Amino acid sequence: MSTCATASLELSEPLAATAATAATWLLVEQTGPWGAKALTGSHLDPDLGRALDAACAGTGVRVALIRRPGRHADCLPTARREVVVAHTVPGRSWVRRTSVTDPAGLLALDFTALGTGDHGGFGTEHVGGPLALVCTNGRRDRCCALLGRPLAADLAAAGHSEVWEVTHLGGHRFSPTMLVLPYGYAYGRLTAESAKEVLAATAAGHMAPRWARGCSGWDRPGQAAELAVRELTGETRVDALTLAQQPAGEGRWLVVVSHTDGRRWEAEVLQGASEPPRPESCGKADATPARMDVAAVRQL
Repeated sequence: MSTCATASLELSEPLAATAATAATWLLVEQTGPWGAKALTGSHLDPDLGRALDAACAGTGVRVALIRRPGRHADCLPTARREVVVAHTVPGRSWVRRTSVTDPAGLLALDFTALGTGDHGGFGTEHVGGPLALVCTNGRRDRCCALLGRPLAADLAAAGHSEVWEVTHLGGHRFSPTMLVLPYGYAYGRLTAESAKEVLAATAAGHMAPRWARGCSGWDRPGQAAELAVRELTGETRVDALTLAQQPAGEGRWLVVVSHTDGRRWEAEVLQGASEPPRPESCGKADATPARMDVAAVRQL
């Protein structure tokens, strides 16, 4: 059976600069089944789902649903649910969490402030190891269920980290995909062994470049530039690099990547199209998804 993930792998499509962009993630626990558009297709009140999505628009906050790995009965077994808010801009990352009985109260959050990294005292600081969020929503793409759910179950059974299933991380064709907090790096084409390596690296304050799609705290040109500099230097510490980018014409960006030791690089990033056409998701027509290519890197 051909899937979007097998097609992408066979075409050697690069993982770099394909992470979903979100300065801040709002993750709301919702058990039971998820529809393709989970915010309005689950046991969460669809009006609340639409309202949360609208409240996040343009703020840098991305909302998704989470649940524990395992079987999911068609019911909500508990009255309380976990809520996690995580800011993922390198050097300023944090994770806060609480539990709520009525998620409608989340609409009172200052989403603009959350997007800039101001948590406003929300919940309490997360203590402990990394949070692993594995995309498993088979209603959105079958690869996420076929490949993501076994990975989430394996990681949970191994007990190496706090593991959640999540509704959508983008890039189904890179399944199984995983977002790791607190630093917000997304990874793709994982195995149980490589995912455990990623979590061990994260716990030590490093990222794992081999499977990295990018840091969600940067947009896609920035992700491409950061990963290119990491490949050039071998630097894996999560907070070692920061960047600033500016558009330099249609489909072109100049990104300055700065190291904490004072070194700086300028990367030229060009937007292209992935050829030949391939399905971006199972069941969809072939397309040429945008890709970010680093044309040059020079040290300043």
